[in-house]
Amino acid sequence: MPSVNRLHDTLQGKGLAVALVNFREDPALVRRTARERGYTAPVLIDRSGDVTGRLYGVFGPPTMYFIDRQGRLAGRAVGPRDWERPEAIALIEALLAER
Repeated sequence: MPSVNRLHDTLQGKGLAVALVNFREDPALVRRTARERGYTAPVLIDRSGDVTGRLYGVFGPPTMYFIDRQGRLAGRAVGPRDWERPEAIALIEALLAER
């Protein structure tokens, strides 16, 4: 998650919004873990898992969704990734450049 934190911190001024989503876990534990690990992006909690699982098909973290400025799904990546690789940054900057 450190590379996601850095993406959030570096690109939020360019229009990137990062939200971490947790599901089916105790909210107090999630908040404590986020604080201990130093997550900088907001953490959203889906207590039942209905939104993440039923609507978006997420049954195991990490899954990254790219939503465009109109709220449409622009892409998805399942599994851990290094979001600081030049290819990843180029992809995200291309998405940010779209109007």
